[in-house]
Amino acid sequence: MTDRHEPPPILAHKHYRSPSAFAPENLLREARRQKGTPATAVPDVCLLDPDGDIVRRLVADGRARRHAGWACYHTELFLFDEGDRTIGIVGGAVGASFAVLVAEELFASGCALLISVTSSGQIDPVRPPPYFILIERALRDEGTSYHYLPPSDWSEAPPALAGRLTGAFDDIGAAVLRGATWTTDAPFRETGEAIAAMRARGILAVEMEAAALYAFATARRRSVLCFAHVTNQMGRSEGDFEKGEAHGTSDALRLVARAARILAGPEAGQPSA
Repeated sequence: MTDRHEPPPILAHKHYRSPSAFAPENLLREARRQKGTPATAVPDVCLLDPDGDIVRRLVADGRARRHAGWACYHTELFLFDEGDRTIGIVGGAVGASFAVLVAEELFASGCALLISVTSSGQIDPVRPPPYFILIERALRDEGTSYHYLPPSDWSEAPPALAGRLTGAFDDIGAAVLRGATWTTDAPFRETGEAIAAMRARGILAVEMEAAALYAFATARRRSVLCFAHVTNQMGRSEGDFEKGEAHGTSDALRLVARAARILAGPEAGQPSA
């Protein structure tokens, strides 16, 4: 029987100021050794694409090339050029724990700014989908964030990043709102009661990564910015999950390019392979 005075395991023995015995740098070192992969830096700007639509579009258009030095056991890193900048992109890293695992490895490999664009479900019907939300804070209803920061309701976007993007997307041809999201590990447990409670808290949409990525960013002092691409109303009506032109990738790429230009400045010294 569990002692009722003990915290649940997810909150116990975390020692937030202690370094991890298992470091991403060490994992990547061994992966490179096993695979015979060169130690090649990733671009300073990288993109997480959990749905994989952006990666598939770039590959289909002949714009994406594999990064020869990416040693991650679980993913592939592609490179694409957007204007004068080379951006790295990882597709399919869905959910809090997977997204943060990849984020740790990207920053250990030379990334300086990580942008995430994740598909999300509408909580507050502020307008018809699709549209984007710059996530200013995310409700911590997942597990990964509690391994990085002590318990609290919210993970916050790095203020220095979010503040610099005021008005930045007014002319990109897609609606970009700002506000809060709900990060959950259990998309098929989004009950009507839970949705109503989240709407009452002023939450705009639900997704699976932002709270953990922002907790990681705060704890590890990394530059991470998350966008929700509101594409659906959780399948409660037929014809849902429509993202727009080219599965929403044209709008998403314009958004990413604008954010990278403002937050990372001019392109400099990007790797080509």
